[in-house]
Amino acid sequence: MRILICYASFSGNTKEVAEIIEQRLAKEGFSVEVHRIRRLNRVIPDPSRFDLFFLGTFTWGRGDTPDIVKDFVRQIGYKPPNVFVFGTGDTQFGGDDLFCKACDKLATFYGSTYAPLKIEQSPRGAQEETVTKWTEGVLKHWISSSKK
Repeated sequence: MRILICYASFSGNTKEVAEIIEQRLAKEGFSVEVHRIRRLNRVIPDPSRFDLFFLGTFTWGRGDTPDIVKDFVRQIGYKPPNVFVFGTGDTQFGGDDLFCKACDKLATFYGSTYAPLKIEQSPRGAQEETVTKWTEGVLKHWISSSKK
């Protein structure tokens, strides 16, 4: 199984989550390609070449999806199946109502069949286990739904 992880990160928190996901998937023997979303991505991976697509974002402003992520989504040009969303945020800005709102928006846009992962700031410590369990949950969900 081939897996694509794409993420945007300014502070490094979302990058850390992507790395934990990548390590967990690689440990299971999956072929994983990682792509960092940047302002001027000239070449982006084609999600149709992959079985699963993990998309990571931070939440900007008042619950907004960052422009670089929106531009990336537009560049893809279609809604690939099997998209699973993860992200980081900070309840300090907007409280629980706006926490990781970009994750919710992307998961809804892609029709993701598994709840997005939302991490408060850095995934270090106890939240690292949360990332690992979420990744394992996505795999179990995808495997069971693909057998139907």
